[in-house]
Amino acid sequence: MSISPLSQEQIETILQYDAEKRFQYLLKEVTTQGQIWILTDEHGCVMLNSEDEDCVPVWPNQEFAQAWATGDWEDCKPESISVNKWRSRWTPGLEDDELAIVVFPNLDQEGLILYPDEFDDALKQQAQKAGRR
Repeated sequence: MSISPLSQEQIETILQYDAEKRFQYLLKEVTTQGQIWILTDEHGCVMLNSEDEDCVPVWPNQEFAQAWATGDWEDCKPESISVNKWRSRWTPGLEDDELAIVVFPNLDQEGLILYPDEFDDALKQQAQKAGRR
């Protein structure tokens, strides 16, 4: 499936969204595209830390993940994970490791924090709305 890249104008508009609107955008994109984006380095998946949780940041598109690959993270690469693989491996793995998910963090590191089962439920609900299983 070919995915057309976002224009700079689209990226700038989407980055102005608040955390809830970015979350809704991510759910729609992930459901449509069938993939979730993370950043990885030689040690694995990049992590963020909130006051209470260690979190895996996820993005809806390669462009937003790539935008984070600066400074300390300039050696990181965006990597896509299929929704099926996310559900079968990542959700249980994150739960086992007691990790949370930060959904589509903006460049100020602001984003909704969800537990893996909450994120999985939101993806399922979005898929049902879109008429997919």
